Amino acid sequence: MALSFILRGEDQQTPMIAPDSNAPSPAVLSLSGSPRIQNHNPNIEGQTFSSLDPPSPTPGRSPNENDKTSGGRGRGGGLDTDKVDYALQNEKFNQEHPLYHDLAPEDSYKDGVYWADLSGSDRRQWVNSQQNTETMREIKHIWGMFKKDPLSPLSAYTKRYVMGGFGLFTEGYTLFSIGNLGALYKAVWPLCWSTHQVCNSNWVAAVDYLQIIGIIFGQILVGVEGDWVGRKTGLVQDALVMTVGLVMLTASWGTTLEGWVICYGFSQFFYGIGVGGEYPMTSTTAMESKSVAGSQKDDKLHRGRNVVLAFLMQGWGQLFNQGILIILLLIFHHSANPPYSEVSAQWTFRVSFAIMAVMTLWLAYFRFYKKKYSSAALKRSKKNSRVNQSGYDLHSLKLVGTHFAGRLIGTTMGWLFNDFLFYGNKLFASTFINIISPSSKGNVVTTWNWNLVNIGVSLVGYYMAALLIDHKFYGRKRMQIIGFLGDGVLFLISAIWYHELSTPQHIRGFQTIYYLSSFFQQFGPNCTTFLLAAEVFPVSVRATAHGLSAASGKVGALLPAVIYNYVDTRTRFWIVWPFGIAGVFVTWLFIPDTTGLDLREQDRYWAFVREGRAKEYHGIAVHPRHLSLWEKMVLKRHLQYDAEKDRHQRVKELKMIWEAKKNAQLNEKMRDEEPEEEHEEEGELSHTAFHHFDSIHEKQRPHAESSTSTIAE
Repeated sequence: MALSFILRGEDQQTPMIAPDSNAPSPAVLSLSGSPRIQNHNPNIEGQTFSSLDPPSPTPGRSPNENDKTSGGRGRGGGLDTDKVDYALQNEKFNQEHPLYHDLAPEDSYKDGVYWADLSGSDRRQWVNSQQNTETMREIKHIWGMFKKDPLSPLSAYTKRYVMGGFGLFTEGYTLFSIGNLGALYKAVWPLCWSTHQVCNSNWVAAVDYLQIIGIIFGQILVGVEGDWVGRKTGLVQDALVMTVGLVMLTASWGTTLEGWVICYGFSQFFYGIGVGGEYPMTSTTAMESKSVAGSQKDDKLHRGRNVVLAFLMQGWGQLFNQGILIILLLIFHHSANPPYSEVSAQWTFRVSFAIMAVMTLWLAYFRFYKKKYSSAALKRSKKNSRVNQSGYDLHSLKLVGTHFAGRLIGTTMGWLFNDFLFYGNKLFASTFINIISPSSKGNVVTTWNWNLVNIGVSLVGYYMAALLIDHKFYGRKRMQIIGFLGDGVLFLISAIWYHELSTPQHIRGFQTIYYLSSFFQQFGPNCTTFLLAAEVFPVSVRATAHGLSAASGKVGALLPAVIYNYVDTRTRFWIVWPFGIAGVFVTWLFIPDTTGLDLREQDRYWAFVREGRAKEYHGIAVHPRHLSLWEKMVLKRHLQYDAEKDRHQRVKELKMIWEAKKNAQLNEKMRDEEPEEEHEEEGELSHTAFHHFDSIHEKQRPHAESSTSTIAE
């Protein structure tokens, strides 16, 4: 089902979700000028499968008893026993029904049964078969592209994922550069950056704090703006702000070293605002990409991969930055060995920022003039909701804080724990580098070379996450739990045996733990928190919820930046490992597993929630498989799930979509008012469904005309 389930009618007041009563009759609509669409199954052409053909009485039972066993329910159950479509009952629903493929698409159903409702063995067989079939289809498709043009697969990857995540590439480059340059600054200006004899220690520490505060500010501000004004505005603005911030970093100066540090810190704050906005904007646009907007199958099978492959551009940005810094220092210093001159340090950091300023400015141009956006879903949600005059869906935001409060706790706290763990990973490097390469003390290039290896390990984790994040037997939730658990255990081992592991005899084990923690960070919460913070919330406030969750993560990054200044390395390990275990429990309790769930079905559920009719929804968005433990054990939302009731609701909704399309055709509103959405709405009503309702209408019209002429006589 498509997003048009949450469309409103012509009066802009009645939501297009199945009402308690039957949908209005389409008999009043004229068919003049409407298309005739061929039915895919000629054997069922014109059949209505309506309540006009009730089931035959079962011998030995009364008609009332037959009604009960056939699924008939009173108004209290959401179905009118006099108007039940008996062919939609669980035991009778099959491929002969004209709406079978609309109600039970093959990418989520087997023989009309939702994949999560299958028995254990059948479910495993179906999932593995689907996974293998899709994998082979993609391999054949890529091979076909390669045979026509060997560079076409790379071109397609670049267009969809590299450009989709290029903002995070620039962000990863710059933020990682700032962290790497800290070692160079300490080597060149130790009186300022190390001993603080000529610079106030608070200002030196504020360089990191201001960056994080700027990111938090941007995440919240641009998250709200993305839902309020639109995704395009947020993305273009982010690129322009980051460009100006990079120019400020490149040109930062001061009459004294401390003056330069202050200017450098506030430049980072300004740049951080743009960085913060990249998180909610990149996640939501990758999830709502125009290339997948009309494809339910791609959304259900590859949504997580689409987002993660855009997100991992952050890792490529870090790798590119590390290589650029090494090359620049070798060019301007003519050597990798200390001592480093002030001139070489100045050229190195300024040119590194200037390179990315040019690339980010080009990104702003691309986003404004070239990038195609899929904003129809957001516009439609706003149009069909009672939003305030500003255009922001404040009502949905309030509901997210109540109806989805558990999910908000899960995404915000999960991201906070993840970023705290990310800082824990940085504790390893200085310890094992000093032991493995004692002669390289003060050599920043040696540290940078080890960072290159760690980034490579992280990229393996990123791509492994993209490979398995959509697998129904692994998925986002399990990946996040295992990632948190892996990091927590690794940090605990480091805390217990720190002194033993930091000796020359066992330092390789310490180094292995370092790389494993990097791997599980990416093949775990770093990727999944980015995805889930947008995925589990409705489209109208998706960017806002993502921004709030990401901001919570930066609070998690700020805490260790402060705490670690007052404790030794081993104590830091004792502090950080419980955050991994806490992440396991928060994920297990509050995060739903949305792997394989069509987001448009979730938005359909949200339409009921927004109208105060959440308990009348019976679809797969409240299936136990797609709810968190909190929503099942405490809120009992899984009790609403009823496949048969949901089929009846969806037939009514399909009928209402058909009516809306017929009205739109008659009034020519679809092309005149919103032509940009035409492509995205192609899949809202299949040809078979359209023809089915047309056939019913054709049969009803002669009867209506006959009744009218009789009355006239």
